[in-house]
Amino acid sequence: MNVLVLMEPGDPSRQALTLARKFGDPRSVRMDAIQPFAPDAVAATLALAADQLNVSAVFAAGTDRGNEVMARLAAHAGLPLATNCIAVTPGQPVEVTRLRWGGSLLEEARLHSPRPLITVAPHTVPADTGPAPAELDLKPSAESELVVRVSDHVAPSNGGISLTTAKVIVSGGRGVGSKEGFAIIEELASLLGAAVGCSRAVTSAGWRPHTDQVGQTGTKVAPEVYIACGISGATQHMAGLKGAKRIVAINSDPQAPLMLNADYTVTGDLKEIVPAITAEIRKRR
Repeated sequence: MNVLVLMEPGDPSRQALTLARKFGDPRSVRMDAIQPFAPDAVAATLALAADQLNVSAVFAAGTDRGNEVMARLAAHAGLPLATNCIAVTPGQPVEVTRLRWGGSLLEEARLHSPRPLITVAPHTVPADTGPAPAELDLKPSAESELVVRVSDHVAPSNGGISLTTAKVIVSGGRGVGSKEGFAIIEELASLLGAAVGCSRAVTSAGWRPHTDQVGQTGTKVAPEVYIACGISGATQHMAGLKGAKRIVAINSDPQAPLMLNADYTVTGDLKEIVPAITAEIRKRR
């Protein structure tokens, strides 16, 4: 049997491919085959390919775009969608384990569907190392499918380093105190060649744009090192850090949730600690 996988650049799609291989021989449709991004058009392409190949299931990474396209495919096909899965067992019905409540809860569920539609939570399963799946070149022709599409891109304010690909992220929370307080965060990030992130409380206060937000409703990240400054570590924020290999937390509250979950912690005033770290890096260079 064939299985269809929506592929986009980066590890999350290769991680989705890991689970997809349990259902059969993978075939792929590229997310960027349709430019500019138009979710209805990509969903229509998936639907066409799925019908032509009579696939056993359709998979995608649980990214913002992956979930959006798959939701539109589910609505178009009248089929259920299981999002943010971390494990699947083929069968009738399909058994899935998926993240709920920002990753604080694992749900065991059964998916009753003639063609399971599944997205895989990023950074929760190993990336597939097998051969690349055969690629399908299909494009829908209906103009109505291109009505909703990306029309422009706004340049990020983080010096051009993407949160999704950054090896190091320096992130600030409510404890930074103000928009101007992020100057010390940006200085440290610049020295480390890092991206600047923030918590939802910061974007809600208008100190940083939403594009800098890390978390369930922001960007899910997978850096080598995540440095959290003045972030308490609410469930919503922790949901975005599951792929981080090392977490360094700086907070005046040693019992803050993020301090209890970090690999390394520094208890104290971030407005003194962050500049001290910056000064030490400059000294050693």
